[in-house]
Amino acid sequence: MSDTEKLVLSDPDIVPDDKLIFSIIGNKKSFWIAIMDHVNDNYKDISSGWRYYNDGKQWLFKLTQKKKTIFWAAILEDTFRVTFYFGDKAESLIDNSDLPQKIKDDFKGSKRYGSIRAISMKMSDLIDIENAKKLISIKTKLK
Repeated sequence: MSDTEKLVLSDPDIVPDDKLIFSIIGNKKSFWIAIMDHVNDNYKDISSGWRYYNDGKQWLFKLTQKKKTIFWAAILEDTFRVTFYFGDKAESLIDNSDLPQKIKDDFKGSKRYGSIRAISMKMSDLIDIENAKKLISIKTKLK
């Protein structure tokens, strides 16, 4: 997360709910709903939840399928960020997808955390929803 992104869910005593989230992300509410509806309509065994992480001093949303983490979401002022973590075996799937070349290049050049790398997207435009859906599809195909 960049220095310009303000932590907005930093109080460990205030558990996020839809009302709070939507009051913070404003007109990006439709983006959040579109992603959640897509996941619920197209994938089985999906669960999600909020957890406060002391290391980052913020609440994060975790979407999982069975035991696999699909993505993490952090709430920002007027929007949100989704972050996917992929191992090396995902590189060919990402490379052969119709994701924008910038996302592919960013993934190839991103910092490694052991054997995984991140793709993180701030939800700004409608195309970001489509890219998130593509990344969800890739993530759920991986074993």
